Parts: sequence; C-alpha cells; structure tokens
Amino acid sequence: MKFLPLVQLTVAAALLVAVAGMACAGADPAASTDGGLSSPGVTDDQVLFGQSAVFSGPSRELGREMRLGIKVAFYEANQSGGVHGRQLKLKTLDDSYETEYAFHTTKLLIEKDRVFALIGAVGTPTSRVASPLAHDAGVPFLAPFTGAEFLRDPALDNVVNVRASYYQETEEMVGRLTEDLGITRVAVLYQDDAFGADGLEGVRRALASRGLEPVGASHYQRNSGAVRRATSEIVASNPEAVIIIGASDSVATTIEFARKDIDPVFLTVSFGGGKALAKALGRDGDGVYVTQVVPFPQDVGIPVVARYHAALSSYNPNAEPGYVSLEGYLAGRLAIFGLEACGRDLSRECFIDALHTTGVIDLDGFQLQYGPDDNQGSDRVFLSMIGADGKYRQVEKLAGAK
Repeated sequence: MKFLPLVQLTVAAALLVAVAGMACAGADPAASTDGGLSSPGVTDDQVLFGQSAVFSGPSRELGREMRLGIKVAFYEANQSGGVHGRQLKLKTLDDSYETEYAFHTTKLLIEKDRVFALIGAVGTPTSRVASPLAHDAGVPFLAPFTGAEFLRDPALDNVVNVRASYYQETEEMVGRLTEDLGITRVAVLYQDDAFGADGLEGVRRALASRGLEPVGASHYQRNSGAVRRATSEIVASNPEAVIIIGASDSVATTIEFARKDIDPVFLTVSFGGGKALAKALGRDGDGVYVTQVVPFPQDVGIPVVARYHAALSSYNPNAEPGYVSLEGYLAGRLAIFGLEACGRDLSRECFIDALHTTGVIDLDGFQLQYGPDDNQGSDRVFLSMIGADGKYRQVEKLAGAK
C-alpha cells in the first residue's frame, strides 16, 4: 500500500489548485457556470454525474464493476439520444477505499467538476465522510454501494438508496441459519470500521431477537488483509457458522485459514461477494453463502436483467455479467428515471423530488419505492451460494453444513 501517500498528496494538491483557481478568478464556488441553467452539471446537451469510489487497492473490483454498470446504463440511454436531448456523462475519481481520500475526491467532484449528482459511491466508511459534503452542498447522493444504517436516516433528504440494508442482509443470514439448520453458535469476523461495526450490530440484533448472542467476534484492519489473528480467535470459539463482514480478499483469506481447523457454514454480505470473491476463493469457495441485494445476474427471464445483458454486450462484448455491475446498472437506470421525470427544466430539487414521491418505480420488473420517511427503494435480499465450479447459484435455503 506504499502508493497511498502519493495518491493522497495528488488529490489534496489538485483540490488546493482548484480552490485557489476559483479564488483568483473571483469566482463563487456555488455560482452556476452552466449557461444560465439552475443546476451545476447541466448544460443544453449534457448532464454530468460524479463517482468517488475505489479503483485501486484490494477492493478495486467493486468500484470498477459499479462504474461499469452505471456506464452501461448511461450508454444505453445515450444511444437512444440521451434524456430529453442531453447526453449522460460520468466523471470518476479514485478514493482507494480510504476516508481521507474520499473526502478530497468528493470535494473535487462537487466544487471543481461541479457535478449534477454523485452516484455509486463504494463503501460505508467512505460514504460516511462523503455524504455530509453532498448534503451540505445540496447534491443528490444516489445509490451508494453500501447497506449502512446511517444512510437510511430520513433526515438525509438528498440520499437515495437502492439496496436493502446490512441489517436486512444479516437478518436473512441468521434467519436461514436458525430456521433451516437449527444453528445457534454463530461467530462474526468483521472489518474494524463503520462497515464492520454496522454488520456486527446487525448480526447481534438478529441473534438477540432469537435469544442468542455471538459465540465469538473478532476484527481486522481495513485494506490490510491481515486476518490471521482474528481468524484464530474465531476458530477458538468453535462456531457452527461464521458470518464475515468484510471485503472480498479478507473474506477469502479468512475462509482459507479457518478451514484448516474447522468446517462451519460460511456466510458474507453483498459487499464481500461478487466475481472477485469467487475468483479469490477458488476451490475454497464451494458452499460459501452470500446475501445479495439485486436479482441473479444470469436470470434473463427477469426483464431488467435481460436489458442489462443486452446493453452490457453492446457496450463491451468481453464484459461478464455480475452482481456488482448489475447494481451499478440499476443505479444508472434510477438516475435516468429521475431525469426523465423532470423534463428539460432539470434541477437537483426536481430530481430528488421525482425519486422520493413517484410511488412505485418499476425498472423492468425490479421495483423500488420511496416515501417521505423512506429513502431506501428495495428491501429485497436474495441468497446465493458459490459452487465447486466457482460460479454463483441463487438458492432459497441453506443446504447444510459442509
């Protein structure tokens, strides 16, 4: 991770140059420079969105896949003439899944690039520093790739979540463990930050509602991959099941180490699951369960998945469908819905209001619904399992401990 200080210095320097440039020119960072239109990022022929996400380091595939899905949705719309005559553009900056960099990259997108909205942020700790910046600037914060509970606060009127929360994912895990298999000894290994703490609390709540508590809990440092000590503590608790709240590389390493001594049921949340996890696990992936928050990306019987496949193939014939890029595609489609609802007279206020007050938003079979005190569109949690061939399968129940 020796490259990180250089990334930080580069981002910070760029921000200082941008702010200094506006000051020297006598410009007001909040003033519109879009030809008289009311919202930054909007011109006669374009709407600019911004994405601060992880594009380098251990979790880079999450950011790359989210970006891919958003771009596929935008490409699909642009090929049909855009939205009300405007082409959709996406500006991305790498925050390396680190909070300090996310703060700077988000400020750059808001103050220098003057994006219309932020879309597809990746991660709980990074969203925790980015979302207040967006809120204070009145910038829509759309479809972050996190199930963090703090983003479900109805007071965050600029936030529009697509996915179910981590509390809902962990409730599904504990429900399936106790009901399908009669398992009561559950341990939790979690990332030591806001993401891991949120997942841990979700597991504790789900267990407590059943008169249970974790038999063991241990943590590791974000972006480090150093999970051996934490895994040893989990092994010592002799669990029947282990729920891992972490990124894919750490999930894979934990399972590899733990299976040398114990053979419980392993489960992880959507953030840790995806193509990167299956690839990292290899043969160790057989029987690992992952809760997902979007439909099975190979089920073209679902209209939105079929459209996603067609658009993905047109945009990049070599790209493989996956859960994360499908979520990015849904995020892009939701953004397009909001733009379409506002017509040519586009503003951030109209965009947010359209998403929050429309009622049911049907994205070709994947339905979202918001309300005055509900900024989360979907409550659905899907259960998937990695097979011996390294491929995901959607399942209804846990098949049994290995």
